[in-house]
Order: sequence, then structure tokens, then C-alpha cells
Amino acid sequence: MTIATRRSLLGAGLGLAALPRIAAAQEAFPSRPVTMVVPWAAGGSTDVLGRILAQTMGSVLGQTVIVENRSGAAGTIGHAYVARSRPDGYTILLATNSTYAMAPHLMASLPYDNRGAFMGLSLVARSAQSLSVHPSVPVGSVAEFIAYVRARPGQLSFSSAGVGASSHLAAELLMAKAGIRMVHVPYRGGGPSAQGLLAGEVQMSFVDLVTALPHRQTGALKVLGVGTATRSEFATDLPTLAEAGVPGFDSSTDVGLLVPAGTPAPIAARISDALLKALNDPETRRRINGAGIEVIGSSPAEFDAYWTRELDKWGEIIRSQNIKAS
Repeated sequence: MTIATRRSLLGAGLGLAALPRIAAAQEAFPSRPVTMVVPWAAGGSTDVLGRILAQTMGSVLGQTVIVENRSGAAGTIGHAYVARSRPDGYTILLATNSTYAMAPHLMASLPYDNRGAFMGLSLVARSAQSLSVHPSVPVGSVAEFIAYVRARPGQLSFSSAGVGASSHLAAELLMAKAGIRMVHVPYRGGGPSAQGLLAGEVQMSFVDLVTALPHRQTGALKVLGVGTATRSEFATDLPTLAEAGVPGFDSSTDVGLLVPAGTPAPIAARISDALLKALNDPETRRRINGAGIEVIGSSPAEFDAYWTRELDKWGEIIRSQNIKAS
């Protein structure tokens, strides 16, 4: 056998050995179920949104999208889990601004790099927060509530989805701007927080509109106003807090879709495309809007610019109002 022949056979052998690796690398994504991590407890607005999106995105991707709740520490437990996950597209994160824009300014350290560990794909949706009170509180407007609390400093309590959650920061912002004091009672997610208010364990909470509206209809909650800069299209009769006597108040729960940094561009594009198709699907939009959530949808570049603005906004508010995580 000649040297040339041996080299030819060796090259052929190496080529055959590489074929399985090449085939695996070129395997169509996704070839198995995708996990969507929701870093909050079941029942809150992010969980509701995630379960609606998972159904349509699963149909678009041709694979099941499984919603997995990993709550705690203002969403940072779920973020840390995704940050440690393989960047292969099979673990994605439905994140809220309370974690990606507020927590970095409130916590001494995070178990991941807030920007470096993730790739933002889209600003998905926005949920207005409502200033909601238990029916036992004898008020009927934002102004009456502020006056009632001001006359009873430290006697009323408010719930939140956790220390550093957007519902926590919204209440801190209200107290700072209105000059009132209440006691913070943190829960493990928006759902448990709303249940605490409904049960009368606390007197007030910033409850996402998706959760508050049904209880408003039954009289189980008094909903006094919304925290967004403009009125919500889902409850146009509710004034904004800025209109109701708290100038400059602007707080909402903003949801984005993130994947681990290093996710291959074609896979990230496939996930982004599935999300945007889901958001543009009439039935999916109807279900999301029916839950009191505003559909947005953006490109990765648009989300990145928004992320920077949101970090700057909340950083300034937290520093200027001297808001602490504990």
C-alpha cells in the first residue's frame, strides 16, 4: 500500500468519524421540548403570560414549551438558573424589569452578570400595576387613601411579590412621593401577594391589572388607580396615580424574553421569530389582552436599548429615594 493510499484511507476514516458530530451540529432546532423559566410563583401576571405564550410558541416551533416556575429572591433565583444553563436554546427566560432593571441596584451582589449572562430577544409585554386596597379600608380614591395612611403612619401594611419586586418598588415610590409610611410584607410571587391582600393579611398592594380586575368586579378589592404614565386601555375609568395627585409616578411590570449568552444566532433568531409570530397571532393577542396585558414585541436591538434606559431610570429612583432591599 502506498503512502498516498494510506493517507487517502486515513482521511476518509477521519471524515467518516466526523460525520456524526457534523450531523449533530446541524440538527434542526428544536428537536426536543423547550423550557420557559418563569422566575415567579404560579398565578401572577408573568406566569399567566408565559402559559399563553408557551402554547402558541410550541405550535410554531413544533415542540412542547414547558413553563417552569423558579421563584424567589426577586426573580434572581430563576435568572441564576438560566444563566447557568447551556446556551442551546432549550432553556429560555421570561423575565420582569423588577429583576433585570431593579434588582441590580438593590442587591449587594448577584449570582450572575446581569447583562453579560444573557441575550435579550424582545420586550414582550407590559402589565399596568393597580393601587388596590382591601374593602375594609374606608377609602374610595387615591387621595383619600394617601390621607388615610398619612394619619396612621406605620399602621397599615402592603404586600409585594418579594423584596425588590416591581410591586415593592412601586409602593416604595408611592411612599416616597406621597410622604407616607407603611409596613412591607413580602411574599413569594405576585399570586401569593394578591392572595394576602384578598385575605386581609395586608391592607394595600400594587397588584397587576391582570390579577386585580376580576376581583374589582366582584368587590373583593377596591382598585383606586394605575401606576402607568397613561391610563390602561383595559380600565379607562381608572385614573393614573400621576393624575390622582402623585406627580411623576410611573411604574409597570415589563416582561422580556432572554436566553443565555452565547446562544447561537440561528437558534436565538428561531426563538425570537416564534415569539413574534405568537404575539402577532390574533387568538394569542386576544387571550393576552383579555388578561389585561398589553402586547409589545420588539427586536433584540430595541430591547437592548430599552434595557439600558430601564436600568438608568430605576437606578436613579432607587438612589434618590434611598430605597433599600431590606
